[in-house]
Amino acid sequence: MSPRLPPKLAVVVSHPIQYYAPWFRHLTMHGGIDLRVFYLSRAGLTASRDAGFGRTIAWDVPLLDGYSSEFVPSTARGTGTARFFDLRNPTLAPRVAAWKPDTVLVFGYAYAATLRLLATWARHSRAPLLFRGDSHLLGRPAGGWRARLRRAVVAWALGRCSAFLATGRANRDFFLAHGAPPERIFHAPHCVDNARFAAKPALTKAAASEWRRALGVADDRFLVLFAGKLEPKKRPDLLLAAFRAAELPDATLLFVGHGTLEPSLRAAAQSQADVIFAPFQNQTAMPRTYTAADVMVLPSEGHQETWGLAVNEAMATGVPSIVSDVVGCGPDLISEGETGWTFPAGDSRALSDALRKAHAHLRDPGRRESLRVNLAARIGRYDYAAATAGLRQAMACVTAPTHRP
Repeated sequence: MSPRLPPKLAVVVSHPIQYYAPWFRHLTMHGGIDLRVFYLSRAGLTASRDAGFGRTIAWDVPLLDGYSSEFVPSTARGTGTARFFDLRNPTLAPRVAAWKPDTVLVFGYAYAATLRLLATWARHSRAPLLFRGDSHLLGRPAGGWRARLRRAVVAWALGRCSAFLATGRANRDFFLAHGAPPERIFHAPHCVDNARFAAKPALTKAAASEWRRALGVADDRFLVLFAGKLEPKKRPDLLLAAFRAAELPDATLLFVGHGTLEPSLRAAAQSQADVIFAPFQNQTAMPRTYTAADVMVLPSEGHQETWGLAVNEAMATGVPSIVSDVVGCGPDLISEGETGWTFPAGDSRALSDALRKAHAHLRDPGRRESLRVNLAARIGRYDYAAATAGLRQAMACVTAPTHRP
């Protein structure tokens, strides 16, 4: 009897992404899966302008190593991935079908190419479709014709799929609200390369201390970190106002990154010695960046902070976070006073209170150490092994004889 071949999984994703590439490597090495990733764009592989940062960015971690991939030709004019028609790949379905996968995992429905794949896949193959997205209903306004139209489109798109990979609790609720059967939703959590962020802690801590000194932040200062795009939806302006109102006697607020709000933030903070700015830090510098901080804040507003993977990264280095109640990862990763703190989105006074709580908690050595233990335990359940387990359960479900479409 010939040995049983591993199941073939095709993955369709917009472009190489620093968070997903390590998972694809993990699937190839440890998942028992014959994997091929079909990319719709080369964005991310070379230096290109990031609209959110307002800068030309080139990631400094490998994005294609360790797994099989191919690029599907695109008829779009540019190389962006921000808009619906930026990805138009008319040969996507036949290219994927030609590989003869057992299952196809589609990331998102936000592009013309992926919606076309969902609409036409049944003409090309009987391989079942899995869907992975991270949308949620937190902070999303209800009612109106646009909302009804969007719900109808999402329900149609999800209805073309046989099972769903939920990144967290809020995402699971989103799937349920749009008609996904609960028994077809599998937990495959959003995660980052925890091992990379937790590696060589002594060296990372030394580099963080050196970086703090270079920034002019003494070792005994309480450092509050915002790391990301300085754009309206992430509300760095709210954090600046709340930090001022909190009046923490020994604290410094550090903004790391760029964006449309940077000039106004710098102008508003120009007379404050306890507010400083640092440029964009690439992926290899982020473990040091988080380790330099005492707490990270993600004060996003609206419904577009679908998860907030920066919180995973910070937790993997042992740093807690304060997040608004519309940040998608909040229900999963943040337990009040145990792994971080939450506040109502847009509420500056509540954010000030959260900063004071974090300050008091983290200035107590015993409580700080307890929190670090909690962080390690929590983030340990949000890793590539957990995501792979959920994926394999979904694959087994949709390929079982009684469940095939």
